[in-house]
Amino acid sequence: MKPLIITSTFSTPSVELDTETGLFQFEGRSIPEDAEIFYRPILSWLEEYYNKPAPVTHLEFRLDYVNSGSSKYLLELFRIVGRNYRDGHECLVIWHYEEEDEAIQDLGEHYKVTVKIPFEFRIINHEDIE
Repeated sequence: MKPLIITSTFSTPSVELDTETGLFQFEGRSIPEDAEIFYRPILSWLEEYYNKPAPVTHLEFRLDYVNSGSSKYLLELFRIVGRNYRDGHECLVIWHYEEEDEAIQDLGEHYKVTVKIPFEFRIINHEDIE
């Protein structure tokens, strides 16, 4: 299975899903006009990935903004991961957020409570980036 790589746009995040390492990265803003068109191929890819997943799947999210349509599909993504986690496939979600961005932090907390999979929260330190 080939990795899935999607370049970011003004309204969609970059997505890098690597089958060999099990590292999945989402970065940027997620405000597509039609979230289903953007996320449906990702969800289909993820379903296929779990036919032969890496020993541990790491999902890293660095999202600046998520609209309600995107949030619905991210929840579906986490439900797929959660279903497979309960079937014995290890995972860890690393949810990055800016310290003052309570909306993104709360969204990650919502997903954690809803799907009950391992989440780690990390504050983005801009000094480390520069």
